[in-house]
Amino acid sequence: MSIKQQIKNGLVFQEDGEFFPQTLYIYKERIVSEAEYSALPGEEQVLDAKGSYVIPGLVDIHFHGCMGSDCCDGTPEAFSTIARYELSQGITSITPATMTISEEDLSRICMAARDFSCPDGADFCGLYMEGPFISHAKKGAQNEKFIRSADSAMLSRLQELSGGAIRTVVVAPETEGAMDFIRENSGHINISLAHMTADYETAKEALSLGASQLTHTYNAMPPFSHRAPGPIGAAADDDDCMAELICDGVHIHPAVVRTTFRIFGDNRIIFISDSMRAAGMADGTYDLGGQAVTVKGNLAVLEDGTIAGSVTNLMDCMRSAVLKMGIPLASAVKCASQNPARAIGILDDYGTLAPGKYANIVILGKGLETVCILHRGKTVSSSL
Repeated sequence: MSIKQQIKNGLVFQEDGEFFPQTLYIYKERIVSEAEYSALPGEEQVLDAKGSYVIPGLVDIHFHGCMGSDCCDGTPEAFSTIARYELSQGITSITPATMTISEEDLSRICMAARDFSCPDGADFCGLYMEGPFISHAKKGAQNEKFIRSADSAMLSRLQELSGGAIRTVVVAPETEGAMDFIRENSGHINISLAHMTADYETAKEALSLGASQLTHTYNAMPPFSHRAPGPIGAAADDDDCMAELICDGVHIHPAVVRTTFRIFGDNRIIFISDSMRAAGMADGTYDLGGQAVTVKGNLAVLEDGTIAGSVTNLMDCMRSAVLKMGIPLASAVKCASQNPARAIGILDDYGTLAPGKYANIVILGKGLETVCILHRGKTVSSSL
């Protein structure tokens, strides 16, 4: 007999970005309306979320790895390790990111991603292609050896190998061929501006052609200043552009995070973790895109001191934004679930707790500690 579930007495995240006392109804994998629930057969289970926040499972659309595995390993085993860890932290939907590596290696990753799923891990919703279409001057922790001009034919080859799994591709708009690339591809893939030296005018043109996102805003791009607003100013002026933020306490000062919310508003900010394979692991030396990264605490750096991704998962980034940076919880939840799902075109199934969505649900205590995780209606962990 099928089981139907209620989550009662919690403060439930709403699509308008607020919390409201509400009962959630679940049947099999999906959230359903009260009327539909009442008409369905099945044994009933009730979860009492009194005194807790009920939020959508988080959606990390830009991170590289965790628990010793990386997207660039390009194997089902690595993807499975990543998906299981993410789900254990309340991140229920993911698009892991590649690095600036060879087309041969990207092809291998795309073939591994094609039709990949991990039933006991976070939902694998595709890939985030960070590189190789970036600037040498702002390469950050990317491998300069494999940087190349934007190439629509290459993207098409990779997308075919992946079965359409590539959700986001990054490009430095000032580089050769970038504007044509954006014009040719923006209608069918999310394009994010990244690792660039672009000025305001160049970034504005790229956005007018269909780019719609900034990758790890402030990092690997010109700063925002009063006479040279750069790509951040161009993105702020474009109501359709979304801005990624890494709220791990390393990449961006808390005051800048707060200011960014005032500039962009919580409808246009996407929290990402940008975590690498050391997330969830002990301090030590790890690989990122073929380069050695030293990890100590929550700081990961290359040999020359360049920050190399994070070692903080998205749930902890969201907690940091609220508890250490002063971002309202409802805004933080929106930026870690609803906004990223909208950016990559999966909002019909993910990102909020509306009827019809997958029952990917996290219950947080008053101190934002995780007390229960549900994935497609099944309990992953619970202390209720």
